[in-house]
Amino acid sequence: MSEEKSKVTLFVDEDMQPIAELKAPVQFELDTRKLTDGEHTLKIVSKSPTGREGIKKIKFIVRNGPAIDIEGMRDNEVLDGVIPLMINAYDKGDQKKFMIVGSETPQSVPSWLWILLVAFFGWAAFYTISNFSL
Repeated sequence: MSEEKSKVTLFVDEDMQPIAELKAPVQFELDTRKLTDGEHTLKIVSKSPTGREGIKKIKFIVRNGPAIDIEGMRDNEVLDGVIPLMINAYDKGDQKKFMIVGSETPQSVPSWLWILLVAFFGWAAFYTISNFSL
């Protein structure tokens, strides 16, 4: 006598058409290249041989497109006036080849480094004037 198995149906977002209907246990590869970048929900509906249903929803974020990096503005920041922005977008290439061009975002010199340099040169000037007077 064969043992009946639970049936698993997979849905992405609010689609009424399932992406897969399988018998449990199963290994499944979700191809995110077919989805748009952004937030999505994987809904898994299981149905036992006796007819009882279980539902599990898993939220995930797809980021297959080029990564976008911005310097000069952060989320929910209050801004005023003209704001200089540095924006870079770079793709990760494919899994077999690493793209070196454009894969790093240039960044401006941090303000703490400028403060450190001014303090050092101020101390150096003070030291020079106080110890080498003519």
